[in-house]
Amino acid sequence: MSDVMGLKQTDIFNPDGSIKQNAFIHDRKTGKPNTLYLKPVQTELLLYRQWLLDHQLASEWLFPSIQHPERHITEKQFYKIMSKVGDLLGINYLGTHTMRKTGAYRVYTQSNYNIGLVMHLLNHSSESMTLAYLGFDQESTENMLNQIDFG
Repeated sequence: MSDVMGLKQTDIFNPDGSIKQNAFIHDRKTGKPNTLYLKPVQTELLLYRQWLLDHQLASEWLFPSIQHPERHITEKQFYKIMSKVGDLLGINYLGTHTMRKTGAYRVYTQSNYNIGLVMHLLNHSSESMTLAYLGFDQESTENMLNQIDFG
């Protein structure tokens, strides 16, 4: 998440305010470059940009600090925001990686279980790492197998 926190508005938006097709980040954890395809979240990004403008949060950062707009929010600040949102919604499991894990799981199920695609999106180097990240352990595997009719 810290890689995304460091995105600048110019990484996402063209000078005319339209959304770029891709954003590029350097994964600090793995050292690998990563491309973020933006078309699926284009509407949300435009709404978010308008929200920033409406709240007069003029900053070069995509996720500026409210108190110090010359800086982006930290992962700790993002955790506090997610925790507060969780409290407001009555959910106690929101964390800094909740959206990433949920998004990965949705891509996995909606892509007909294309583990290679999810591996690529997460910048993982092995299927086992990605399956573990998605929460597939022996128990969940057995539960899924119990649902299959082997005839």
